[in-house]
Amino acid sequence: MTTEEEETTNAAAATAEQPQEEGGEDGGEDGGNAAAPAGEEESTATFEPVVKLEEVEVTSGEEDEEVIYSQRSKLYIFGETMLNKGTGNKTWIERGVGNMRILRHKERETLRVLMRQEKTLKIICNHIIDPQIQMVPHVQSDRSWIWVAFDFSDASLGELVETTFCIKFGDSDLAQAFKDKFQECQAKNKEVLGKNDVETKDAETEKAAEEATDALAGLTTKE
Repeated sequence: MTTEEEETTNAAAATAEQPQEEGGEDGGEDGGNAAAPAGEEESTATFEPVVKLEEVEVTSGEEDEEVIYSQRSKLYIFGETMLNKGTGNKTWIERGVGNMRILRHKERETLRVLMRQEKTLKIICNHIIDPQIQMVPHVQSDRSWIWVAFDFSDASLGELVETTFCIKFGDSDLAQAFKDKFQECQAKNKEVLGKNDVETKDAETEKAAEEATDALAGLTTKE
């Protein structure tokens, strides 16, 4: 017998010795027909979440105000870049694009400007419309205005920051409309803030008078 014949004989013998499937050669009592799988039962188990999240009310800080002006624009500030921090070298830096809005407080009637980046909603301009602010045109554009204000955009600083702003609109008409509205609000704020100052002074005077009356009532005259 040759080597090839021996390999063929051994392979045939190995095949004959392979274990048969359960049920024997004839497939078991059912005559070789595999048993049909039992139907899958729908699970009725319920699972409670490991962590329950409670609804949290998110406020914007604008709930007590109403919008009286809104116009899409681009805002810049005059300051140091990250690379020039501490060098004193300043340039115009873009803060973002969004709606420049003027908000009026429903009770106090004070007015402020507020601008957020339109994608991130990050505050990039937030200050009271001070009657002393001087708005001047950009020398190279008839649709831009420059002004200086004490800004409170970055609440993490916890303080007002004197900031030079430049705002750019789509055309000169929109730019002029913004300036007109801003100056109108300056006049209203001057009146409102002046009235609040008077009311505060009157309240302080009245309180001082009451304290003086109480002090006099406690005095006794020696005979």
